[in-house]
Amino acid sequence: MSFKHVIEMYDLMDSAFVSGKDLKEYFEQRHFSGVEVTTITGNKGKTDFVKVTIKGKNGKSSGGNAPTLGVIGRLGGIGARPEQIGFVSDGDGALACMATAAKLADMQQRGDILEGDIILTTHICPDAPTLPHDPVPFMNSPVDMMTMNQYEVVAEMDAILSIDTTKGNMILNHTGYAITPTVKEGYILRISTDLLEVMKQTSGNMPVTLPITTQDITPYGNNVHHINSIMQPCVVTDSPVVGIALTTQVPVAGCATGATHLVHVEQVVRFVIEVAKLYGIGKCEFFDQKDFELMSSLYGSMKHLLTLDGKVSVS
Repeated sequence: MSFKHVIEMYDLMDSAFVSGKDLKEYFEQRHFSGVEVTTITGNKGKTDFVKVTIKGKNGKSSGGNAPTLGVIGRLGGIGARPEQIGFVSDGDGALACMATAAKLADMQQRGDILEGDIILTTHICPDAPTLPHDPVPFMNSPVDMMTMNQYEVVAEMDAILSIDTTKGNMILNHTGYAITPTVKEGYILRISTDLLEVMKQTSGNMPVTLPITTQDITPYGNNVHHINSIMQPCVVTDSPVVGIALTTQVPVAGCATGATHLVHVEQVVRFVIEVAKLYGIGKCEFFDQKDFELMSSLYGSMKHLLTLDGKVSVS
C-alpha cells in the first residue's frame, strides 16, 4: 500500500526545518541504508540533494546486467518560506519521488526485489525563492539548473522518469497526472506505448499525455520559454527521458500552498513502481531503437539543441 508512504513522506516534508538528514533518518529507522545526502549552497540559499539506491537482484551495482531506472523528483523547493507558509505545490515531484523510494525499500525488505537497480534523486529545500513567470509564478531554487542536473542525473541511469509539478500553465487542463513523449539526444520521439499501457493499468482510465515543445528540451539559461524544468535532465544524458507531470484543470502557481493532492501523488508512485518492475525485465521500452536510428540517419544529430549556444564541442 503506497498511500501510507505518501502520507508519511508528506508529513515529514511539511516542515520549516526538514532537511535531507531527516529523510535519511526516516529510511535508517526502517533499516534501509542506501541513502546519500549532499548539501550544496548557492547564491540564493542551500539545499540537500538526496540519492536513494534500491539494488535489484540482477542490478548493475551487484555485477548484474539488468538495466537501471532513474527516477528524479524535479522542483525548485518544497517550501517558499518566509513568503509562503507550508508545503508548496512545487514540492510534489520530491514527494512522489521519495514516497516511491520508501515503498520500494519496504517492498525489498518484504522479499519483493526488483530485477534491476532503481536510483531515485531529488533535493530538499523548505525555504526556496520564487520567480516571476507567466501565467503564474514559478518556484525558483537556491542552486542553478546545472547544479541540479549534476546531482540528480546519475550516469548509471539507463532511462529516466522525471517527476515535476506542471500546474502553472494552460496547456493541459486535467487534474491528475500525465506523461510526455520520450526525449533522447535532442529528439522528441513518439510516446511509449508500453508506458501508456502501464498508465491505463494503474489509473484505470485512458492515458493522458502532456505536449512538449523544442523549447522545453533546451537548457535553462538560454532565455527561451520553458513549460517548466520537467525535461531538463535530457540536456545532460544520452538516456531516454520521460516526464511525469502532476497536473490540474486550472493554472496553479508552484508557490501555492494547500495545492498538493495526495491521491494523485499516490497514483504517480504506483505508476513509477510498475514501470520499474517491467523495465528491469525488459518488458517496458521507453523508445523504439530502430525508429531512433532511422531518424538519426535521415536527419543527423540533434544534440545542438541541448546546448546554450547551439554548438556541440568535439573532444
